[in-house]
Amino acid sequence: MRQIRLTRQEKAMEDALVKGEYVNVGKEEFQRIAEAVAAHKKDAILHIRVNSQDLNSIKAKAQKLGIKYQTFISEILHHVAM
Repeated sequence: MRQIRLTRQEKAMEDALVKGEYVNVGKEEFQRIAEAVAAHKKDAILHIRVNSQDLNSIKAKAQKLGIKYQTFISEILHHVAM
């Protein structure tokens, strides 16, 4: 039988499910969560030129937070846009 290989994210989800870390939510709460996820959907591409020192600083800060620098930049832009 062929074994299915899971990504790290899928494996983490499976482990959390086995541990009982997921809880049932009501229909309204599920809808609220679905809307929040949809609001964060990235559907546009942006190409910009930045100073290499600034980019290195952003990459270092993102690494300290344990996230990808593109995600970090996207979150900064989202925060400013709100």
